[in-house]
Amino acid sequence: MSTTPSPITDLITRAHALMARIPESAVALLGRFSVAAVFWKSGQTKIEGLQIDIVDGSFELGWPRLSSSAVDLFRDEYQLPLLPPELGAVMAAAGEHLLPLLLLAGLGTRFAALGLLGMTAVIQFLVYPGAYPTHGVWAAVLLWLMVRGPGRLSIDHWLARR
Repeated sequence: MSTTPSPITDLITRAHALMARIPESAVALLGRFSVAAVFWKSGQTKIEGLQIDIVDGSFELGWPRLSSSAVDLFRDEYQLPLLPPELGAVMAAAGEHLLPLLLLAGLGTRFAALGLLGMTAVIQFLVYPGAYPTHGVWAAVLLWLMVRGPGRLSIDHWLARR
């Protein structure tokens, strides 16, 4: 019996070694940016007066205020139990702006990810239970950030080194 690896085994071993060299900080940064973008864009639909989309390059600077459609959304579509629509709209708009900013900066990353994971759970179980494939991806990224942290390209990393 030969102990020489087959060409396929050798190729797989080399591929695994290459993949293992992907920096975790790059994965964390991509995860932070991607999840932050999802929640930020959702938050932007709930406010007026301040619109920032760095990907599209559109900026409308001004004082943010809750849009009337946000309250209607919570009253008519989301219908969260035990939470008045006015409060739910304010909480969601604030959380969908503050937590993504913290995630992008890598400041309090694990706690920001925990907050967004809580929002994801509410959305999954109380609002859109059929969207589990999407919410599962968000949850996986957020859990990874909670377990592994934000990576080197973050304020958290800079603070930890001081």
